Amino acid sequence: MFVDSHCHLDKLGKTPEELAAAVAFAKQRGVEHMLCVAVSVNEFDTMLDTVKGFEHVSVSCGVHPCYEDEMTDYATLLEYAQRPEVVAVGETGLDYYHSTDTKAVQQASFIDHIHVASKVKKPLIIHTRNAREDTIALYREHMNEDTSGVLHCFTESLEMAQQAIELGLYISLSGIVTFKTATELQAVAKAVPLDRLLIETDSPWLAPVPYRGKPNQPGYVVEVGEFIAQLRGITTQELAKHTTDNFYRLFNSVVR
Repeated sequence: MFVDSHCHLDKLGKTPEELAAAVAFAKQRGVEHMLCVAVSVNEFDTMLDTVKGFEHVSVSCGVHPCYEDEMTDYATLLEYAQRPEVVAVGETGLDYYHSTDTKAVQQASFIDHIHVASKVKKPLIIHTRNAREDTIALYREHMNEDTSGVLHCFTESLEMAQQAIELGLYISLSGIVTFKTATELQAVAKAVPLDRLLIETDSPWLAPVPYRGKPNQPGYVVEVGEFIAQLRGITTQELAKHTTDNFYRLFNSVVR
């Protein structure tokens, strides 16, 4: 059985029927749980309303680093993070790909998310793009013994992955790993210890081969798992077991 450790179900279907069909398809393919990840506190209640009718779907709450106009204060973030339905804080992090003008805002928000996650003892979901050094440095500086988390949709170097693992973080791989040009990421996929590996779709974006260019959905996490298993020379079942067990270990408030 698989888990999609990071998806955006509220952005997946144009109608409730389309979303229900995608969730049903995932279940048919052996995806036993999906984590629907927030990108904005302002959109959280709408997201929750969209997915609350589905079994085996959990939710996070946080502000994506590219949503700089919607960054919220520490107290508000803490209020949301304490809600019982929230199993993780994020996604948060740093993204310097589009612009470096918002570095200060992103960093302040990331620090708030780290502190909130530590206080409520819920894992962080961390987005990082073109910000390797700052992501690791800020996490290292502000984490404590109650901080845990994952670098989601990882596309960085093996060196960064190793630094993150040393800090207790997990590494989650998306459909990007299946792309022909993703040779550096494929090396990461082979090297990350099995007890620190997660898989995800980040749907509705980044569909894996052979669906590349089409809308992504949680059911396609199977292709991500199959590809990584082949890279590592293990069975898909073994890869699925490790990544599923890792998910429930990290997101330990999710009922299996």
